[in-house]
Amino acid sequence: MKTESVTRTPAVTPDPRRWIVLAILAGSLLLIAMDTTILNVAFPSLVADLQPGSVQQLWIIDAYALALSGLLVTAGALGDRWGRKRLLLIGFAVFAAASLAAAFATAAWQVVAARALLGVGGAAIMPSTLSLLRAVFTDARERALAYAIWAAVFGGGMALGPVVGGLLVERNGWQSAFLLNIPVALAVIGFGWWLLPESRGPARGRWDWLGVGQSVVGMLALAGGIKQLGKSGVGDPLPWLLLTLAAITLTVFVRRQLRIAHPLLQVRLFASRPFSIAASTLFLSMIAMGAVLFLTTQWFQYAQGYTPLEAGIRLLPAPLALVAASMVAPTLMHRFAIRHILGLALLLMAGALALPWIVDHTGTLGYPGVALSLAMLGTGAGVATTVASVTLMAATPTRDVGGAAAIEETCYELGAAMGVAILGSLAAALYRTNLPADVTAAARDSVGEAAHAATALTGPAGTALLDTAAKAFTAGMTPTFLIAATLPAAAAALAWTQIPKNLRPTENTH
Repeated sequence: MKTESVTRTPAVTPDPRRWIVLAILAGSLLLIAMDTTILNVAFPSLVADLQPGSVQQLWIIDAYALALSGLLVTAGALGDRWGRKRLLLIGFAVFAAASLAAAFATAAWQVVAARALLGVGGAAIMPSTLSLLRAVFTDARERALAYAIWAAVFGGGMALGPVVGGLLVERNGWQSAFLLNIPVALAVIGFGWWLLPESRGPARGRWDWLGVGQSVVGMLALAGGIKQLGKSGVGDPLPWLLLTLAAITLTVFVRRQLRIAHPLLQVRLFASRPFSIAASTLFLSMIAMGAVLFLTTQWFQYAQGYTPLEAGIRLLPAPLALVAASMVAPTLMHRFAIRHILGLALLLMAGALALPWIVDHTGTLGYPGVALSLAMLGTGAGVATTVASVTLMAATPTRDVGGAAAIEETCYELGAAMGVAILGSLAAALYRTNLPADVTAAARDSVGEAAHAATALTGPAGTALLDTAAKAFTAGMTPTFLIAATLPAAAAALAWTQIPKNLRPTENTH
């Protein structure tokens, strides 16, 4: 597949509803993106109320993103075949029902199940958003702007989740983080049924049930293996069994998709250098972004003593910078080489991640240093994810847009989940390493458990335990960010060396 050349589409009358469609789809995406991180701020309140164990805590955070990631490939293919509007509206009905179940949960396992069902609904929604945008925006420049807004809404939604969550949780409890979804979902169903156009892909052969099973099992085994490896360490055989299962299943899936006449996922898209580098950029960037939002939210609440709302407000530099940078990115792409814009944005992200470690080792890490880091991270992520999204979709033939959308959103969601699982587990291990030997087993489990134990104590003993845990968490968080900085730095090297010099953000429609 040759992707650097451009085949221009004939002039087509623009859909007069396209900007209304964009508004509906952006609202849809904002809800899905916020649900990836909104629980970060609500999490301490939920833990105090339901008392989940450490494993259950990780599953409450990760179940949504892992379920969504595992089903995106299937959902993208199903939307192409069955109708993207129909799948999106059904997804929102599932999303509303799962949110209601989570809000009234009385046990940790019920929250885990509801979060997984939210992921099922999200998987039905997300591929439809990009595919519908591709259908209604026929002008290349308008389409690039629509993609930029899509990337800004998704990235900004992830970063705004803790802010909105903090505002809701402080006033109404952790259940309100789920109740918020219901009126929004119902509004999207009503307006979407009325205003969204139906869109389908070209006719395909028989539905690939075997491919569905292989993709779901492979992705869930991959995510679960990495998550378990971070939790239990290299000496536990379970994560290695899961990773082996993932490697075997996904290898068989890819080989079969290359062989059959009507594949569930067009894996040959990865033969395009711009496509594969754009996907890698999104994945690596979201690993770093997911970890930062997760750990920084905990640092604000446990190490700095902020309320959920105060913690959410202090995260604002990231989403504000991300949204602003995303809006500027299309203009930059038409003025400068894509590889230069993408490479510099990724290096800015790497610098942002290294900054807290530098500040902590040259003085005392406080909010000014963290705020600057968040603003730099949001700026770099806004440009990088927008450029990568436009590049990925521009390198995709029209007939494969559903599969490309699923791949892109898998990179977003799986990357964020991997950031929490891998880097979150690394930060937890470093936290335990920095604790004194006489700290209780409960406090060693997590900084949240330490804060809970400190609250149960009275007088100086509780204050001393909380101070010790806060210092240990900071000492574990900053080197984790420094390690995370290698991810966007590696993506920058790929962009500079592998993306063609003359690549421009135009559509490939053959």
